[in-house]
Amino acid sequence: MTLIASEKKILRELAKKQMEYAQSESNEKIIGLWYKHNACEGERPMIALEMWTFEQEIIPKRLRCESESGREIEAALYRNFLNHELFRDDFPVPYYFPVHRNINMIPFGLAVEKQHARDSVGHKFEHHIEDLEDDFYKLGESQIVDNGYSFEMEIINDIFGDILPVKQVMNCLYSVPTQDLVHIMSMETLYIAMLDCPDLFHEMMMRYTQDTLKHFRYLESENLLLPTNGNEQLGQGSWCFNRELRSEGAFKSTDLWGYMDSQETAAISPAMFEEFIFPYYKELAENFGLLSYGCCEPVHGIWDNCLSKLENIRKVSVSPWCDEVLMGERLRGKSIVYHRKPSPNFIGVGRILDEDALRNNIKNTLRAAQGCSLEITQRDVYTINQDEDKARRYIEIIREEVENNW
Repeated sequence: MTLIASEKKILRELAKKQMEYAQSESNEKIIGLWYKHNACEGERPMIALEMWTFEQEIIPKRLRCESESGREIEAALYRNFLNHELFRDDFPVPYYFPVHRNINMIPFGLAVEKQHARDSVGHKFEHHIEDLEDDFYKLGESQIVDNGYSFEMEIINDIFGDILPVKQVMNCLYSVPTQDLVHIMSMETLYIAMLDCPDLFHEMMMRYTQDTLKHFRYLESENLLLPTNGNEQLGQGSWCFNRELRSEGAFKSTDLWGYMDSQETAAISPAMFEEFIFPYYKELAENFGLLSYGCCEPVHGIWDNCLSKLENIRKVSVSPWCDEVLMGERLRGKSIVYHRKPSPNFIGVGRILDEDALRNNIKNTLRAAQGCSLEITQRDVYTINQDEDKARRYIEIIREEVENNW
């Protein structure tokens, strides 16, 4: 990692700014609200705008470093506080510079291969499995790969560690079986396999589950698990703050937050989900301390017969395709966060924000979620049309509706 001499000053200035935000009264209040919220004892709905999908319109124009290494660190610093500075949502600014160690499992030893469209987020996967029965032999032993650290801690510490501490952290544990499967086989192949060769499908799911648990046990045995009870990312634009999970010692997976989803099975019936998918998800879910579940899939169809049976579920996604009224009825009065994800169209489509449409949508959510612990996270926004004021106004409107209707 090589920096130009003048870049150290730039990075130290940003580190100082992050620490000032982290120590501000407003940030300390936000952190306190997150602790209460994740315990389902919150004072109000928490609101967040996930920036990483449109950060190409936000961060590059602010970068002053010239070297690749300098710009990489500079961008990472901005990610730690720009939400707080620009959008005034409930993004909590950490009092440290986070460094991650990336240790991943490659299911069945089949590396994900994909092709990207030119100048686009579009991509397709090159599938290893065309027919599960014919290609079952390709499902080998899953592999654990250590991709190292996101940054070299000693180097970062030397640049600005006296201003902003450098800390190794770990986000929540992830387990997304059906997503991993559609990376190595098409969704069509996945669906047909449940009908054409159900026994092999179950064997595949069982092996995936066993391999994932072996991965968790490996992380435990090597003391690679870190606490997830503070400003670690929970996934889906949320955070881990809680006082229920352990904060020190040798950690097991059951001491940590976990995240799961199954967007890829949205088109199968609740009965098929219960038969082919849920038994394995349930076994994995039982290996977490607290569980956050769901992404874009509509969970209302599998709530009663499946998800409601997960004793450690604490947060569930209510996506734009979900029956938010029904989920409000199911979650009302329970210690489970109603994690609403509004449609990204309100902010991402068109140059002018349709404030009336947004207000009506948020009012509907506030009515549906009365009596619930509500969290509103705006995700999947790939452009704000270069208009930071539009994004700031978006959050402002949600706050106004919460103030008037909650």
